[in-house]
Amino acid sequence: MDDLLELLAKKRGIGQEYTDIWGKTTRISPENKRAILSAMGYEVSEPEVLAGQIAHDDLAYWQQILDPVYVRRQQPEFQIVCRLPAGSDLRLSWRIEQESGEQLQGTVVITDSQKVKSFQYNELLFSEYSVTIQHNIPCGYHRLVLLSENEAQILAGSSLIIAPANCFHPGFIQQNQKCWGPSVQLYSLRSQRNWGVGDFTDLKALLRGVAAWGADFVGLNPIHALYPANPGACSPYSPSSRRWLNIIYIDVEAIPEFQANPDLRKALDAAEEQEQLAQLRAVEWVDYRAVFAFKLRWLRQLFENSDLSTRTERGKALADYISAGGDSLLQMATFDALQNTLYAGGLDAWGPPVWPDAYREYNSAAVKTWIASHQLDIRFYLFLQWVADQQMAEAEQLAKGLGMKVGLYRDLAVGVSEGSCEIWANKDLYCPKASIGAPPDPLGPQGQNWGLPPIDPVRLYQSAYQPFIELVRANMRGCGALRIDHVMGLRRLWWVPPGAPSSMGAYVYYPVDDLLAILALESHRQRCLVIGEDLGTVPPEMRTLLHENGIYSYKVFFFERAQDGGFYSPSHYPEQAMSALTTHDMPTLRGFWHCDDLSLGRDLGLYPDEEKLQDLYRERHSAKQAILDSLRWHGILPDHIEHDVSWVGMNAALSHALQVHMGRGNSALFSTQLEDWLEMDKPVNVPGTSYEYPNWQRKLSRDLESFLNDPALAALADRLTNARKQRQKI
Repeated sequence: MDDLLELLAKKRGIGQEYTDIWGKTTRISPENKRAILSAMGYEVSEPEVLAGQIAHDDLAYWQQILDPVYVRRQQPEFQIVCRLPAGSDLRLSWRIEQESGEQLQGTVVITDSQKVKSFQYNELLFSEYSVTIQHNIPCGYHRLVLLSENEAQILAGSSLIIAPANCFHPGFIQQNQKCWGPSVQLYSLRSQRNWGVGDFTDLKALLRGVAAWGADFVGLNPIHALYPANPGACSPYSPSSRRWLNIIYIDVEAIPEFQANPDLRKALDAAEEQEQLAQLRAVEWVDYRAVFAFKLRWLRQLFENSDLSTRTERGKALADYISAGGDSLLQMATFDALQNTLYAGGLDAWGPPVWPDAYREYNSAAVKTWIASHQLDIRFYLFLQWVADQQMAEAEQLAKGLGMKVGLYRDLAVGVSEGSCEIWANKDLYCPKASIGAPPDPLGPQGQNWGLPPIDPVRLYQSAYQPFIELVRANMRGCGALRIDHVMGLRRLWWVPPGAPSSMGAYVYYPVDDLLAILALESHRQRCLVIGEDLGTVPPEMRTLLHENGIYSYKVFFFERAQDGGFYSPSHYPEQAMSALTTHDMPTLRGFWHCDDLSLGRDLGLYPDEEKLQDLYRERHSAKQAILDSLRWHGILPDHIEHDVSWVGMNAALSHALQVHMGRGNSALFSTQLEDWLEMDKPVNVPGTSYEYPNWQRKLSRDLESFLNDPALAALADRLTNARKQRQKI
C-alpha cells in the first residue's frame, strides 16, 4: 500500500521535499501525502479501490490518442506525443485549423524508432510516439486534428497553443525609461462625493491628479467580485470570482440612467438620504454592510425604473454584454441573486457549503428551476456587472488619454474562497477539501492557511487550460500591467490537508511551462506587462523562469537585506522588477518605524512569547539604524536628521527621503503607497488575523480633494519623477 501511495503521489505532482526560506530541507511525510491524495479524491484507506482508481487513470491516459492540449513556443518545428495501439508502421495525416480560419496539412510516418514508452492492459499493447511537425505556426489558439492516411476518418483532436518566447515589454521600458506610480486599496479612498467607499469616479480623480504630478500608473488592490449579500466577507484576496468585478465600486450617480431620471436625483437630495451619506463618508472604517445596503437599494430602484430593453441603444449594449459574458457571467449573477434570496429567508448563507442541498451545485435541476423563476433578480446583477465594467473601462481609457505609460495595473488574487461562485459553478475543477497557503517563514512561523481551495492541476490540463486562459484575459483586458499574487503558484502551491496545521502540508506541482507560455501569449495580445509577486519561499529556479519569460520581479525594500543586516541599495535591484517600500501585508512606514505592528501584534495575541517579541524589537532597532546608515551613505538623508536612530522618529522628511531613495533605484517600476504619503500608522491588513483586527476596512486619513491639492505632496511627486531619471550611486 505504501509503495502504491508513493507512486501515485509522484504521478499527481506531490513534492518529495522542500527547502524553506532559512535553507532547511524538509521531507514530506507519507501521512501528509496520503492526506493530500485523499483531498484529490483518492480512496487512500481502501487498497483495492485505490488500485482500481490508479488503473482507471492509467487506462484513460493511454486510450487518449492525443493530449487534451499542446502548448508550444513559436519555432520552425515542434514535437507532439500521440498514443496508438502497438503494431506496424503507420502513415497518418494531420491538420492544423488556425484560429484565423486558415488550415495547414501534412502527413507523418510513425515508426518504432519514434517510440517513447509502452503500456499493456490485458491483451492490449499501446505505444507512445514522439512526432515532429515542421511548420512555423503563428501564435494563437489553434486546433490539431489527427486523421487516417486518406483523411477518411478523424482519429483525434486537440487544442494547440502557440506562444511567443516571453511576455510583453512596453516600448518605454525597451528605451530604458523608468516610471513610478502610487498603489491604492480602492475602497480606502475618501472623497467629498463618494458613498462611503472609494469608487470608479474616485479612481478617475486620482488618475488625473497623479498623472499631473508625473505618475505613469496607479496600482489597484484586487477588484474581483466579492459577496454583495455577505458584506462582511470583504478580503479582496478571498473573492467569489476573479473574472468579474466588485460592484461596490460602482458610482451610482454616474450611471446614465440615474442622470436621466430627475425623480431619482430629487429623491437622493432628501435630507434623510444625505444624512446617511454623510455618516457613511465620516466613519473611520468602511462600513461594508451599510454601504452595500444603501447602494443596492438605489441601484435596484434605478434598474426597475429604466428602459433597458433592446429597443434602446443602452439596452442593446447590455444584451451584447450579457451574450459575450456567456455562462460565466450568468453563474456570477445567479450566485449573487440566489445568495441574497437565501439571506433574506433567514439563512446564514455565507456560501454553498451551507446552502440547502438542492442549491449546492450550479448545474442542479433545482438551480435551473430557480433561474427560470427569478429572471428579474438575475438580470439586476447582470446589469450591475455591466455598469461596473463600463465605469472601469472609462477609468482605463482616461489613464491612456492622460498619456500615462502604464495606466492602471491590476492585481490577480491567487485563488477564491470556499464559499465562492467559482467553486460553486466549477466544482470539478477544484479540490475543495484542501486549502492553499505557505510553509513556515518569518511572516508566518507556523505556516499559513489562506482558506482558498486549490485548482486540481490534472483537471486544469484536461480542460485545455481554458479556465486559466479566460481568467488571465479577463484581468489583463484594458490595463497596462497585471500583478500576479503569489506567482510561485504557477509552478507549485502549498496544499494544506483538511483539519491539519499549516506546517503539515506539501507542495503540489503545476505545469508551469504551459502556464507561463499562455501568460506570454495573453500578455502580447492585451499589450499588458506582467509582474510576479515572488515573496516568501521562492526556489531559485522559479526566479530564473520568471526572468526568462519576461515577468517582472517584485522587490520590497524591507526584505532586500544582506547577511550582515544591511539593506541592499535599490541601485542593485534588477531592472526587470517593480520595487516598493512596503506592501498591504506589512506595516506602513510610520508603523514600521515606531514598531506599531509589534505592539499591535502583541495586543492581538500574535506574539505570546514575550522574550521572542523583545528579540523582534531589538532586531527592528538594528534594521532602522541600518536604514539610516544606508540613506546617509547615499547622500539622501536630510542634514537635520540625527544619525543615531535612538533619536529619530518617522516624519515627512525621512519618509520622503526613503521614497526618493527607492525612486533612484534600478528597477523599471517603482510603486509607492498613498498611506505613506499621508504618514498613516494603521495597517491595511494584519496577516494571521481574521476578526481580531478590521482588515481591509481602513480608509485613508484624508480625502482626495485635500491631498491632491497639497503642495508638499506635489513636491514629493516632483522629486520622484526626477529621481526616476537619475541613476543612484552603487
